[in-house]
Amino acid sequence: MADLDGRVALVTGASRGLGEGVARALAARGAAVMLVARDGAAAEAVARSIAAAGGRAEAMACDVSDYAAVGRVVDRTRAALGGLDILVNNAGVIEPIAEIATSDPAEWARSISINLVGAYNGVRAVLPGMLSGGGGTIVNVSSGAAYRPLEGWSAYCAGKAGLAMLTRAIALEASGRGIRAFGFSPGTIDTEMQAKIRASGINPISRIPRSELSPVEHAVRGLVYLCTPEADDLAGQDVAMRDDAFRRRIGLG
Repeated sequence: MADLDGRVALVTGASRGLGEGVARALAARGAAVMLVARDGAAAEAVARSIAAAGGRAEAMACDVSDYAAVGRVVDRTRAALGGLDILVNNAGVIEPIAEIATSDPAEWARSISINLVGAYNGVRAVLPGMLSGGGGTIVNVSSGAAYRPLEGWSAYCAGKAGLAMLTRAIALEASGRGIRAFGFSPGTIDTEMQAKIRASGINPISRIPRSELSPVEHAVRGLVYLCTPEADDLAGQDVAMRDDAFRRRIGLG
């Protein structure tokens, strides 16, 4: 279904996992997509695959914690793809997985720089253009960890909690000017991040068998739904894949 024809999306953390799946799904529904990742070569490979399937995609390497670099990506997106209507803030790291007393301060700060400051950088870079253009969609990939502390995840939980408040702040300041902001919690999905979590063995999430993880495709469906007008009534909220009403709404009930 090509219901996003003419839209332009920027997806961070798009070289694999949820980000890759979302980029592919947005392109399949008609959007032009800029794929962003620290691993530029991997992002470029995904973009070529999307183009080979008939989609329109570009890719750039970027460290989202560097605001100037994010600004260059936004400028390139608008120049190459003709605009920017959708931002998916998906880039994130789980490290450091360590108790606070033994955690590395530099790694802890780096986590916040990627998971929270990186998302802010994306929002700050796209928002003026979206506002002047009459609106846009921002989806911040959140987590249940934003609301539930977990052993060894102090940096991740703190970053995601901050991101939840950032989503609320965007909605407060800009929803009246055409900006649709969402938080989206994909749940425990079968990605490389979950493999790192299982290897740590540090809290109950690490002990969930891989066979019980949700498929990435389900979360992709939920996130892409938020990028469509059908989700207008959910704008400003944190939406979770574990919510039965939402799952039924996207055909997974």
